[in-house]
Amino acid sequence: MDSVEAYLADIIAAIRPLPTRELPLAGAVGAVLADDVTALHPLPSFDNSSMDGYAVRASDVTTASRENPVVLVVSGEVAAGDTRRHDLVPGSALKIMTGALLPAGADAVVPVEQTDGGTERVAITQPVPAGAAVRTAGGDAQPGDLLLSAGTRLGPVHVGLLSAAGHGAVTARPRPRVTVIATGNELVEPGGQLEPGQIYESNALMLAAAARQAGCPAVQHPIVRDDTGAVLTAITDALTSADLLVTSGGVSMGGEHDAVKAALSTLGTVTFRRVAMQPGMPQGFGTVGPAATPIFTLPGNPVSAYVSFCLFVRPALDAMQGIFRERSKRGPATLAEPVRSPAGRRSYLRGILDADAGLVTPVAGQASHQLANLARANALIIVPEEVTSLEAGASVDVMELP
Repeated sequence: MDSVEAYLADIIAAIRPLPTRELPLAGAVGAVLADDVTALHPLPSFDNSSMDGYAVRASDVTTASRENPVVLVVSGEVAAGDTRRHDLVPGSALKIMTGALLPAGADAVVPVEQTDGGTERVAITQPVPAGAAVRTAGGDAQPGDLLLSAGTRLGPVHVGLLSAAGHGAVTARPRPRVTVIATGNELVEPGGQLEPGQIYESNALMLAAAARQAGCPAVQHPIVRDDTGAVLTAITDALTSADLLVTSGGVSMGGEHDAVKAALSTLGTVTFRRVAMQPGMPQGFGTVGPAATPIFTLPGNPVSAYVSFCLFVRPALDAMQGIFRERSKRGPATLAEPVRSPAGRRSYLRGILDADAGLVTPVAGQASHQLANLARANALIIVPEEVTSLEAGASVDVMELP
């Protein structure tokens, strides 16, 4: 059997990052920057008020107090978006709104809460230093300053920053598009009528949701029956709109109805491996189609499929955007209960991690079909290949589930 590390290394070696392209900011969340992005203009681009109040010369209000307020003539008002030039006459004030251009001659803003709110004259009850409540031009970034580095995965704040800095588009690697195909004669769409020997399909929905959680657009292909031709047709159809394919089921070792394995074996591009792990020993990976689209053939048991996605598919999705990193492990944590593991395989046991206490408790059922117990877990307890049992109180590495 292959080790988890060796199998993942082979996967990453075969992945080619998606080509970069120019993306509008509205469609760039989740994309990964191909180049550094610098400020084109000062940010902010002009001196402006950070709050509603009165623009003043700080030297005019140095003696202000509640007992002896300084009273200034209000010579006008500056609203946000007003592009006209306003000049402050010494000894007067201009009412000003948040974000409005600071008038020439003013060097501070008195918050309205420190005044009587007057419209023709205003009584100011506290002094303010020069620069008070003023956002200076270039205070956030100067032209040429680095805003975001290449390799940054863009989130909401990143696109907000780019927009504020005047960038309407960026050069980035887009989010990989994922198609998930579940196979099996026993599968029925949720809500349908079950016959004896049938089960509701859950893997495609779960794996597509996992891909979306990883930041990728994902679709589910309709259920495919255990037929080699049907599987090949489904894969061929999916290639037109997918950057990565995931199948579930049909890859057990030696099963005569393993249609996915039979179909892909004819293409000569996918290898089927036994990986020294539990759950998820039978695995398959390769590329298909003219664009060498990566395809993962995951086991049909739901826990096996999900753990395999976390260990292998998610790192591949990162690699397609030019990000190469190992899934982070957290540890050590203390086992709350004893566990057992098969010799020669790395176990990924489902557990409930109390991060504050540093304690992890195995869930009651660890079979690869027990989806209800997986749903209760928030972490995987990692038991090394050479270890067959651990007692309560032992120190273990854990992998937090997304």
